[in-house]
Amino acid sequence: MSATDAHADADSVPFAPAETDAGNRPQTNGDSATPATDRGTDTEDTLDLRLPAELLVLLETEGTGASAYPSCGGSVTPPTELTPTRDDLLDHIADWGPVTTPAGVFQLVPVRVERDLPLVCRWMNDPAVTAFWELAGPQNVTEDHLQSQLTGDGRSVPCLGVLEGAPMSYWEIYRADLDPLARHYPARPHDTGIHLLIGAVPDRGRGLGSTLLRAVADLALDKRPACARVVAEPDLRNIPSVTAFLSAGFRFSAEIALPAKRAALMVRDRSLRDLL
Repeated sequence: MSATDAHADADSVPFAPAETDAGNRPQTNGDSATPATDRGTDTEDTLDLRLPAELLVLLETEGTGASAYPSCGGSVTPPTELTPTRDDLLDHIADWGPVTTPAGVFQLVPVRVERDLPLVCRWMNDPAVTAFWELAGPQNVTEDHLQSQLTGDGRSVPCLGVLEGAPMSYWEIYRADLDPLARHYPARPHDTGIHLLIGAVPDRGRGLGSTLLRAVADLALDKRPACARVVAEPDLRNIPSVTAFLSAGFRFSAEIALPAKRAALMVRDRSLRDLL
């Protein structure tokens, strides 16, 4: 799966997932854990495109002519037939809705393989992305990675980040307390994890990653009242990624040893969100 001068160009390379379980990214299969029901607290420290026009994946909704993705010029709710119906363990990401950011209206749209696989696969085969995500190859490699989450128990949800109607990033929002990552830090119930990949080269290196990381972390805190912290684990070698998290209001909590790398455990606390 996937430090600071809070510089606008901090996110000059794609964000990488942590590799928390013998090289595997957050998986939705395997042993299930019963989600805790008590409200989380965060009173103590822990270790805790725009795509070129020719690449836009914009489908038409049957009979309506509406875009398959949210648009600031119309409805921001994806068409019903493109919205996953199964429950997740993240308080229904499909219903989180849009958020206004300094970069424009942004929304997380859960991935649909039949719609999004070519685009996500293209991003995964970008050499700068491959170095960290290790999902380069034919479409079945990306499809297997997506399906392992989509057919699992809902603890990890792959999403497209749609900015002003254009899909421009890939996200994995997951229950860090139910993920193999929890073996490597003192997890708390309902900790929410984030992985991010900025899809197009023109969208990298201009502060957009930090803007969207802050927006998504705060959206998770707003939509998940039981969640007191949003966490991330970028590779310590990925300085632009670590810097972007710091610029987005995360704090460096600890250096942790994961099976395939050493990572910076980054935390955005509910209680500190207005201070950072």
